[in-house]
Amino acid sequence: MNTHNEHLLIHTDGAARGNPGPAGAAALLYDESGACVGEILQFLGNTTNNVAEYRGLLLGLNRAREMGARSVEVVTDSELLAKQWSGEYRVKNEGLKPLYREAMEISSAFESVTLRHVRRGGNAAADEAANRAIDEKAGI
Repeated sequence: MNTHNEHLLIHTDGAARGNPGPAGAAALLYDESGACVGEILQFLGNTTNNVAEYRGLLLGLNRAREMGARSVEVVTDSELLAKQWSGEYRVKNEGLKPLYREAMEISSAFESVTLRHVRRGGNAAADEAANRAIDEKAGI
């Protein structure tokens, strides 16, 4: 395994134009030197913003696992996602429950997973990528 991929920083985002509406998800992965080592975009069709946020998280976690990362730090601008991850909010929406469970299951593959909430401006590259997924209908 490449030692520079032992710890990855993952910026994730989801976007929906209308709620629900055309949606996209993205994850940008950075190694410890700050170099971008992965970008994943996915067009989701019509769904909600919250589903898109979870899809972005899943894209990032799955790619980090494929790359052999041992620990990850996820950066999101979704307050709902961050508070559900931390356990501060319960996952009540039936559409989000399986996505939450899948994210928790994948996270068990890592030695550590931290999730940090930032204001939208702190996640601009992932936001741009999620919107690009809608524009380009990426991943179809």
